[in-house]
Amino acid sequence: MSRNALTNSDIAELLALEASASGRPMVSKALRKASRAALLWPVEVVDLLEEDRSLTELNGVGPFISKTLQGWMDKPPKISAREETRKGFLTLTEARSILLTNPKWKARYKGDLQMHTVSSDGSGTLHDMALAGLALGYEYIGVTDHSKGLKIANGIDEARLECQGEQIDELNERFRKEGQKFRILKSIELNLNTSGQGDMDPTSLEKLDVVVGSFHSALRKTEDQTIRYIEALDNPNVHILGHPRGRVYNYRVGLTANWKRIFDHAAKTGTAVEIDSYPDRQDLNVDLLKLARASGCLIAIDTDAHHPPQLEFVELGLAAALKAKLKPENILNFQTADKLLQMIKPS
Repeated sequence: MSRNALTNSDIAELLALEASASGRPMVSKALRKASRAALLWPVEVVDLLEEDRSLTELNGVGPFISKTLQGWMDKPPKISAREETRKGFLTLTEARSILLTNPKWKARYKGDLQMHTVSSDGSGTLHDMALAGLALGYEYIGVTDHSKGLKIANGIDEARLECQGEQIDELNERFRKEGQKFRILKSIELNLNTSGQGDMDPTSLEKLDVVVGSFHSALRKTEDQTIRYIEALDNPNVHILGHPRGRVYNYRVGLTANWKRIFDHAAKTGTAVEIDSYPDRQDLNVDLLKLARASGCLIAIDTDAHHPPQLEFVELGLAAALKAKLKPENILNFQTADKLLQMIKPS
């Protein structure tokens, strides 16, 4: 790739800027969609052009956007400081380049601890997600359907959670009989209120292997939210703090807090903080992960997948962790299932 050529990251930013400047709603929508899609393009635009291939091969790129991209590549616009909602996001090509610097890093990954099924707002069954994990060579997955308070995501209540646990037992027994060294962990994504408290009966959570606690409301507050996080980390039912900042690409910058204090407190309570690898989230990002590394707190690298193929988003989280130079011994997903459970549930 030419040193002065626009990267996919640059193009994602330019597409978002063009969307904001366009006075035509349908055009703006297409440009925003292409900006988000650029994060996952499997090849750099400059390399595609050097191979004399059509830019319409790329997701979200039709003839109009293709012509726009070609113009930018021929005469690269100057990009000033990025808008806050788009800072610190890796593209897939960047992530893969980072991972190539340490091929053993990705091989350490043993299982994904946040994903959703048809029991809440996902599209795959328990079995579908398990098969996707097996196909990636995982030793385990954690299925974390949303809890009952998040009605928009068809959150599950205590009775449905109990039923899902029985289904997991049946599938795990089936894998055992088939000689598969694979395990579905009983888990949930617990909806947390602004006081760090969950929306499920604690006795139902005691039967689970892993509880990911996440904020899904009041995510646009501009004042410091440190106390909210401290209270969540003090919640004895929460093992992993999910997508901590609550940011969304080109939509929401997320919450502001004293992150050093939060990571130090997470290290004290033994609660892991999550790298949510979903392309729109990438939360925590590299800058915050460097602070987390200094605190020595536990880290979980998950995808927040809602469809089986989305488990492959993990490359974004793995690359962020590698770029931040996290210690492998602090990453839950690099451990066996038994070891990670010991780490989050010390006896």
